[in-house]
Amino acid sequence: MQSSRVRDLVVGLFVLAGLAAIAYLSLQVGGLSYKGPGGLELVASFDAVGGLSERAPVRIAGVKVGQVESIVLGDDLRARVALDLDPRLELSTDTVASIRTEGLLGDQFIELAPGGEEEILRSGDVISFTESAINLEKLIGSVVHDARLGDGAEE
Repeated sequence: MQSSRVRDLVVGLFVLAGLAAIAYLSLQVGGLSYKGPGGLELVASFDAVGGLSERAPVRIAGVKVGQVESIVLGDDLRARVALDLDPRLELSTDTVASIRTEGLLGDQFIELAPGGEEEILRSGDVISFTESAINLEKLIGSVVHDARLGDGAEE
């Protein structure tokens, strides 16, 4: 009788460990994470955000340092992107925020390129220097259009 209880306890602990591992992996794959208090919250305005979505990663030199909190249309008819970053970051006021794509057709993320100014951005500040997303369809369309014009000019 005693060994049956011990076996049931061991099996129960094993099942709980498996469920915890599945929950952890689900959060990691889904891009969800616990948002601790006191994050560095910055805002960046872009002319076009392309396929950027909420919870998209924010990276510096390829290292994830935060995520996109929200994307709304501002009063100036530009996309206002709120960023939740690691509070330990000290970004200068001339930091550049660029929307990039992983690979040719991958997910979009924000890449931060810290500047050299001594003044540091504080929570609630706006990143002044931004580069919007490249519209791949528009770019390919203009290349095709230019190629057609080039063919017609030679005849």
